[in-house]
Amino acid sequence: MVAFGAVRNAWFKGHGLGNDYIAVDPEQLDFKLTPARIRALCDRHTGIGSDGLLVLTPSAKANFGLRIFNPDGSEAEKSGNGLRIFGCFLHATRRTKRRKLTVETSGGIVDLRLDLDEHGDVHHGTVGMGRASFRPEDLPCTIEAEELVDQPVRAGAVTLRFTGVSVGNPHCVVLRSADRPWTPRDLQKLGPLLETHRIFPAFTNVQLAVATGRHELSLLIWERGAGATQASGSSACAAACAAIRAGLVESPVTARMPGGSLQIEVSPDYDVTLSGPVEAVARGQLADAFVRKLQR
Repeated sequence: MVAFGAVRNAWFKGHGLGNDYIAVDPEQLDFKLTPARIRALCDRHTGIGSDGLLVLTPSAKANFGLRIFNPDGSEAEKSGNGLRIFGCFLHATRRTKRRKLTVETSGGIVDLRLDLDEHGDVHHGTVGMGRASFRPEDLPCTIEAEELVDQPVRAGAVTLRFTGVSVGNPHCVVLRSADRPWTPRDLQKLGPLLETHRIFPAFTNVQLAVATGRHELSLLIWERGAGATQASGSSACAAACAAIRAGLVESPVTARMPGGSLQIEVSPDYDVTLSGPVEAVARGQLADAFVRKLQR
């Protein structure tokens, strides 16, 4: 068997609660990654198909470096599910035997712990996401306030109250009481309006959340550059922080999403840790004809 690291144009795919990513090492690719090529790789009809692309990079500050791209080719700062999938990729392709490692992202350095099943495969991961911030400059957001807690925002014909949270990437959390649950129709209507709202100059991820228990949240997610997704680790962290700040839940929090649940722990100073399942799906090699098409 040819070692994965020796295969040209190799790719790896995994998912966390249905939120799927492709992982690649650019040293193995015969082409440079551009927004157009990332869109082609992530296309679910004419490419491999995924919610984003994870790119291995060198790091002088951590064990590994990671760049994260949305399926529209734009770059994301951090992804809780993506980081667990990245750890799965590193272990499955024998780039590391470490169970505890550090990863440098554009949203900061994170601690990553990998748990193995009885076959020696990664099946669960824990990510130290760092300290959450409610400050407008950290998202960024143009609202002039000390913190983005329970702030008004106009979305189409509706005025909502949101809490802005950065966990290395931006989030707009809209909380609602349990007797008025959010629907997928609400997400399709409000998600794109809030994602690209003028108060978020770098755009934002959106969470429609409901506290369903003292330690439980239900949420729907609209990811920046991706749209509606089954699950998101950073979104779960942001929603948990917003709900804790509102006094609706207490840590630890189980964040329930259409794709499944993640466990979120938030310290009194809002340092956030998430844990949840991860699965390897496939490894492969891009067809020569597909590579030639990308190179045009």
